[in-house]
Amino acid sequence: MSEQRYCPRCGIAYEPLQEYCLECGERLPTNRGTVGLLAAAWQRRFAWYPGDWIWPALLFLVVAIVATAVSAATTSSPGTTIVATQPGVSVGAGGGAGQAISTQTLPAAPQPTVTTGPLPKAPGAPSTSVATNPSVPPAAGLFAWPATRTAYTDVLESVPFTSGRTVALVRARAAKAAGLPRAGVLVSADYPSLRPGYYVVFSGVYPTPAAAAAALAAAHVRGFPDAYVARVTHS
Repeated sequence: MSEQRYCPRCGIAYEPLQEYCLECGERLPTNRGTVGLLAAAWQRRFAWYPGDWIWPALLFLVVAIVATAVSAATTSSPGTTIVATQPGVSVGAGGGAGQAISTQTLPAAPQPTVTTGPLPKAPGAPSTSVATNPSVPPAAGLFAWPATRTAYTDVLESVPFTSGRTVALVRARAAKAAGLPRAGVLVSADYPSLRPGYYVVFSGVYPTPAAAAAALAAAHVRGFPDAYVARVTHS
């Protein structure tokens, strides 16, 4: 029994040697190669057949998909990492087989020099005497707290020892430049009423807390909004 074939336009069956469809007049496919076999298989499943052009188009699509997949796999693969396992690398003069290759070991990298002595101080860093003995005389131009005097003052800022005395002196000079009276720096450890570990930037020496509080407004508006009243008790 011969294989049944169908017209690609109207789907009507036709005989193997028939050239035109008796129903619609379409010229029937005569290629009996691979394309013809594929066309016949298509027509057995579907009534509509787009034409023989469909097979080259499908082949081109498959090739494009495979090429894209291969390209993506190639570009995404990690590169080869070369790790040196010896300090010296042999360098040859090159050449074909039978030629002697001279080798030379590259010099090793110089070892870093480690300094064991004291490190140099950065510009503006406090001196050794300040770090080891924070209770040093105030800088010239700033007010010094009266000896054996217990009174009240406006604490403008408390600078930790770790920040350095230079920072406290800069803030005290800023207070003096802003017009605050008797600006200076105290070492808190020298006064029992103050918390140790700080350079205390202060302004004024007042006999009563009310007098010190009256001067706080000027400190607040001249760059020290956190200023407060404190009692300074001399040791």
